[in-house]
Amino acid sequence: MKKGPQSQEQRRLMMLNEPLSRVIPKMAVPTIIAFLINSIYSLADTYFVSSLGTNATAAVSVNASLDQLIMMCGSMLAVGANSYIARLLGANNDKKASQVLSTAFILAFGLGVVLLVFGSIFMTPMVRMLGATPTCEKYSVDYASYVLIAAPFMAANFVMNQCLRSEGSATLSMIGMGFGGILNCVLDPIFIFGLDMGVAGASAATAISKLVSFAILIFPYLTRRSLLHLSIRNFHFTRDIIGKIVSVGSSSMFRTGLGVVSGILLNDLAGNISDSVLAGIGVCTKVMMFPFGIVLGFGNGFQPVAGFNWGAKRYDRVRQSFRFSGWVALIGGAVMAGLIAIFADPIIVLFAGTDPEMREIGALAIRLQSYALPIHAWVAVVNMFCAGLGNARGAFLLATARQGTCMLPILFPLASLWGAYGLASVQAIADVLTLVLAVPIILSMLKMVRRTEAEHLASRTN
Repeated sequence: MKKGPQSQEQRRLMMLNEPLSRVIPKMAVPTIIAFLINSIYSLADTYFVSSLGTNATAAVSVNASLDQLIMMCGSMLAVGANSYIARLLGANNDKKASQVLSTAFILAFGLGVVLLVFGSIFMTPMVRMLGATPTCEKYSVDYASYVLIAAPFMAANFVMNQCLRSEGSATLSMIGMGFGGILNCVLDPIFIFGLDMGVAGASAATAISKLVSFAILIFPYLTRRSLLHLSIRNFHFTRDIIGKIVSVGSSSMFRTGLGVVSGILLNDLAGNISDSVLAGIGVCTKVMMFPFGIVLGFGNGFQPVAGFNWGAKRYDRVRQSFRFSGWVALIGGAVMAGLIAIFADPIIVLFAGTDPEMREIGALAIRLQSYALPIHAWVAVVNMFCAGLGNARGAFLLATARQGTCMLPILFPLASLWGAYGLASVQAIADVLTLVLAVPIILSMLKMVRRTEAEHLASRTN
């Protein structure tokens, strides 16, 4: 029992006193690893399923939108709770932080149950809505069946992952996600080929892996090895808690929701051309999850540091954390962009086999998105900065820009003018356009931090 409080104090000292060039990577690296391993879930499915043909690969691409629907059930609650909990812990209000965690967890699990029930009832209309073509519809139904069973646990996983990071326990989050990702890679060939389940085997392997991740992530909460306490007794559906979660977390929900909408539209437009184009763009999305996972992992490591120090009124560290993270994002994004662009052709060949159209469109989409990667990385840090400091408006604008306000207006014109090539380029162009929003937002945020710091210093001298 003595180890717990000592560990809690050590985490507080780390967030408030350690050099930011050490504490941010310390928080980010486990999160990056977790995101990368999580990317393996879908990429492993795509790789093994690709041997079943282009239609099966297209089906897995279509069901990426189902994953986003499940994410939407938990992401708003997870991101909003993360931001609020980090600020509460910085202000030494551990009891309320535990109430926020428990409330977000139970609500996320409940939303996952709702999706499970209605998705199972309306399975075929659902996969058609997600963009399944007549030639890949059966595969899409097979893949969706088992994933829906795990939906409540997947939604709750988002909350536990984010809240573990908010208290400085990113390593625990990494272990939970990481073990599940490795297990998925082991189970995929066994279920797909060994048990001859085909596409349904990939879905079953993913569902089992998510359930195992859930068991690992909930363990530190149930055994009181975390700062926060997860309990039904801590469930408080109050205006204050829900309002704080929704004000910041709604940006993530709308981002995911717009991602679903844009994904469905993109699938429909690509499927109207051919399953090869649909599969090529879908594989690009899965491949780019790796660099995007590094970007998001770094941002999720940076966000609680900024939020914790904001709650503790350490405004100097708030500014320094953004400067450090912004430069790392730009430089790291440029390095990753160069490597991915060089190896785009060999990467797509792993999934496309001898399908020339899929190889051409997939490689083009990968290259174009890699060119825009430094911008995407820097904008992601600005987005996390807004979320960490509780700026709901800025977080909302940036979170919904990439696959919403900057993508949807150009999707149909590009598809109409250049067909498959326009669809391959739409995400990269949208990433560049997000910079127009990010620059004035960060200038306003930094000005607000300086003003708040000046007011705080003035109040201390009076």
